[in-house]
Amino acid sequence: YLFLLLFVSQLFYAVSMEQDVESPVTFHQPKLAKQVREGLPKQFSGECTKRKIQRYVRKDGKCNVHHGNVRETYRYLTDIFTTLVDLKWRFNLFIFVMVYTVTWLFFGMIWWLIAYIRGDLNHIGDTTWTPCVHNLNGFVSAFLFSIETETTIGYGYRVITDKCPEGIILLLVQSVLGSIVNAFMVGCMFVKISQPKKRAETLVFSHTAVISMRDGKLCLMFRVGDLRNSHIVEASIRAKLIKSKQTKEGEFIPLNQTDINVGYHTGDDRLFLVSPLIICHEINQHSPFWDTPKAQLAKEELEIVVILEGMVEATGMTCQARSSYVTSEILWGHRFTPVLTLEDGFYEVDYNSFHETYETNTPTYSAKELAEKASQAELPVSWSVPSKLNQHAELETEEEEKSHEDQTERNGDVANLENESKV
Repeated sequence: YLFLLLFVSQLFYAVSMEQDVESPVTFHQPKLAKQVREGLPKQFSGECTKRKIQRYVRKDGKCNVHHGNVRETYRYLTDIFTTLVDLKWRFNLFIFVMVYTVTWLFFGMIWWLIAYIRGDLNHIGDTTWTPCVHNLNGFVSAFLFSIETETTIGYGYRVITDKCPEGIILLLVQSVLGSIVNAFMVGCMFVKISQPKKRAETLVFSHTAVISMRDGKLCLMFRVGDLRNSHIVEASIRAKLIKSKQTKEGEFIPLNQTDINVGYHTGDDRLFLVSPLIICHEINQHSPFWDTPKAQLAKEELEIVVILEGMVEATGMTCQARSSYVTSEILWGHRFTPVLTLEDGFYEVDYNSFHETYETNTPTYSAKELAEKASQAELPVSWSVPSKLNQHAELETEEEEKSHEDQTERNGDVANLENESKV
């Protein structure tokens, strides 16, 4: 019975894992010989090797990764509880019903065998015969007695007698195993019902991310919000850049993960998520976008994965919401439209404008080029350069004027000395 349960749950788990991944249909180009590949025109060979950009994490937060060719499938059986919890609801309900049904049928068959071996079925209606179970006259009645025993219903019509030691032992075994099955399956259903996955449905991310100037610095920003009145406790956010890279030694690393700082050192990554917040990543020397201008960003094959974590206030369970942004969803030179307004005694959030952006005056240079130009004080004022550049220019002008005045005073002193010497 246990082996059957493990096999069926593993089978359904494998099926559900395959259905969770909604990968598009791809047609693989046939491998060509090296001599043939070298003889192809560059344009044609480039088209053959060109791949379609595939999301690592979908917009709904599900990871678009399929674990194939897993030979050590016994590992799923060692953690059968988590395997059952991870199944889809239709498979979980099917296993729930099947486990109880198989258990009742199994023990009902044993009760019927005991009655058949003892000869109780041949003495039905004999008042002088003491059966193992009163009023057990067939397999159906044995099945009903099995249900009453395991569910502790006890209608009182079918009762075990004290003249059947094998029945007493079977009653003890079924009671203990029935309690174990109840604890396992009910616990599994309770955990699946109380999972905080659905809580993540009310945590929303903006459809697009934006790059614009903020406080004179080029920043990458996206917006997060919570639709519920019950808050996420100890909410924190982090971001990852998913991009393939090649090391100096020639090693190719597919889907390399690089951390994007969204305020880890300043504490800005710990959120008080009462109203929608704009998460900001400053593009500085430590940012992976430091030397990426607007023209190059449009050609990159990358994905930004954002992860929001926290505890559900009502249950205390940890909740995680995920989303991602590919290159086409990163708008250069845009800002988010404000959604918070002050009403009569309260603040109101307009979620109709949650995903809206508007264009703003933003240079198309990379942050590295902007820093170099800022150090040379060559940027126009319309690009929101920090006021330190103007202060630096004013200081240089004042120093030049002061040096000019000093030089004039020295020239006057020299002229006075010459006149005195002549006198």
